[in-house]
Amino acid sequence: MADFDLIMVEVAYALPHKQKIVSLLVKPGTTAIEAVRGSGIQAQFPELDIEASKMGIFGQSLGTKGLETADKHVLHQGDRVEIYRPLSSDPKEARRKRADKEIPKS
Repeated sequence: MADFDLIMVEVAYALPHKQKIVSLLVKPGTTAIEAVRGSGIQAQFPELDIEASKMGIFGQSLGTKGLETADKHVLHQGDRVEIYRPLSSDPKEARRKRADKEIPKS
């Protein structure tokens, strides 16, 4: 297969102290999870569980809002697959705690 039959995509993952974006050429029809597996990014982040991680394309979570899941979402030229870290706390609970601090109790 010649290079002109391939598409360029990126795979990105970030921790607070370390970030990595891997550019790679893949065959048309490659899914998001296949690109992540082929990127070798897990070698940079051994603690990363690719199979359990949530992923998105340019900030749009896969498996939501009409987007297919990472194992079904076919990538296009220039797509960036983002691997999301688990949330450290529930956003709803964090907002509730902040609101409780702001409201004076009688």
